[in-house]
Amino acid sequence: MVKLSGMLSRFSPVRVLVIGDFMLDTYTTGKVKRISPEAPVSVLHVQKEESLPGGAGNVVLNLVSLGAKVIAVGRVGYDVAGEELRDSLEREGADIENLILQKGYKTPVKNRLIADAQQILRVDFETVTPIPEQIEEEVLERLPPLMDKVQIVALSDYGKGFLSRSLLQKVIEMATAKGIPVIVDPKGDDFSKYYGATVIKPNLTEAYAAAKLPSEAPLDQVASVILQNCGVEMLIITRSEAGISLFNKAGQRFDFPVRSKEVKDVTGAGDTVLSMISVAIANKLDIKYGAQLANIAAGMAIERLGCARINLSEMAERLLEYDVENKIFDEEHLFALQQALKGKRYTVLGLDSSRGMSTALFRSIRKLASRDLEKKLIVYVRDNDPDAEFVSLLSSLAEVDFIVLQCESLKNLCDIIHPHQVFIMEEDKLVALDHATALLSRVRDSLNSSVPA
Repeated sequence: MVKLSGMLSRFSPVRVLVIGDFMLDTYTTGKVKRISPEAPVSVLHVQKEESLPGGAGNVVLNLVSLGAKVIAVGRVGYDVAGEELRDSLEREGADIENLILQKGYKTPVKNRLIADAQQILRVDFETVTPIPEQIEEEVLERLPPLMDKVQIVALSDYGKGFLSRSLLQKVIEMATAKGIPVIVDPKGDDFSKYYGATVIKPNLTEAYAAAKLPSEAPLDQVASVILQNCGVEMLIITRSEAGISLFNKAGQRFDFPVRSKEVKDVTGAGDTVLSMISVAIANKLDIKYGAQLANIAAGMAIERLGCARINLSEMAERLLEYDVENKIFDEEHLFALQQALKGKRYTVLGLDSSRGMSTALFRSIRKLASRDLEKKLIVYVRDNDPDAEFVSLLSSLAEVDFIVLQCESLKNLCDIIHPHQVFIMEEDKLVALDHATALLSRVRDSLNSSVPA
């Protein structure tokens, strides 16, 4: 997991083109206290209503949370739901200039009724409406300049009629000609319409249906059929509680078990996977790492009610939870620590490993850790070449949350996240400093004084 936390440091704000079916997700939340006298059904006493972008819109929200710049391509109707959907995406910073308004089309709405953190009913307002030829031509005319702005194309197919076979093929051909990878979240049992895509990401049920194989058939056989029929480079099958399986054209298989503390709602988990893998591929990460990161993000998403959004800070924090035995951070893994500490209080303690673990140092560490249980304690080891045994002993202390090595690492960390308190150990005494820069100055002075004249 150390490598995975290091992978986050390679994430940059990439540009993603999301093409697909946009809809509005409405959440009607309340309590059920009685049965209706009119029929044997529960009465939901509504306490709150909330609407969010759904379908491809949820993919956009997830990508924005991961720091991506997103261009949305799809359609909405001339209705209140369409206006609300566009406004919501625009507030999040997405480019909605290519969300086409289609006359006579009703924006799909999915209303989820929730009581006591449980979804009890979903009411859908939608009709499958094939994309008119005129709208398809307009989309294809708009795409070439958009392709020049992005690093990856994500196709989010919810089977509502926008992504016709001809549109899909032309989008994939256009992206392939420009060397842009295409990842697809498919719908239906005919995956041939996605022929030539880079990655296709069905769930287990969709994969078996597309392969036309019975449920008792081996998953490797299912993957082989899909890879052969669809001409894709890689296949990712999401398997609910079994995690994610990755297959490539060379016949290799990689399984990643699910990591989740509690399953509350699987709604939107597929969108989370699509978004994380899109960002990983756009950043030129190996897809094996992308699949692992996506698996962890999906595990976090299903711990929450509704379509959850996972950001880099939450991802970093979860990665570090899995990596509790390794608290030591250098330049390569510092980005994960920066993200995990966002919005949190922490104290920095600077010390020299050459002085060893004294009783005074141990008492000082315990004192700092006991002041505020919500505040993280970061120990900064000032030496250029710290003693390995000393660092190992420090990492074994429950009071020490993280250890940072190298002067430049601490500078980069404090430039982004300012510590609430800074201390240094001098002559077995705990000395408070005004700011992290004071600690850095002392480090440089110490290094300069050790250099022979």
